[in-house]
Amino acid sequence: MVQYSNATLDEVFSALSDVKRRGVVEYLGHQEASISDLADQFEMTLTGMRKHVAVLERAGLVVSRKVGRVRSCHLGAQRLEEVATWVEQYRRLWEARFSALDEIVDELQQKE
Repeated sequence: MVQYSNATLDEVFSALSDVKRRGVVEYLGHQEASISDLADQFEMTLTGMRKHVAVLERAGLVVSRKVGRVRSCHLGAQRLEEVATWVEQYRRLWEARFSALDEIVDELQQKE
């Protein structure tokens, strides 16, 4: 089983707990964007969007770089892959449990 830092997962899930930040992650999944573009897209102030992007950057979900006066943002794919792997472990666990439950239900139905 792959081990993950609880602090890292806490930071990622905390960052994703906000609907605007989830929207930013989804938007950046389709295209790179400047903070100004993101602020316009989500009808926010530049300052507000900078704060959201900073939270996503600390969580490793977004990477930004400054070229001149423009700060461009794109997804931090590695952290998303780590979280997806963590979630997948539990999906497989529950899938196995539900399969076992299905077998029990089938056996009970056959006895009836």
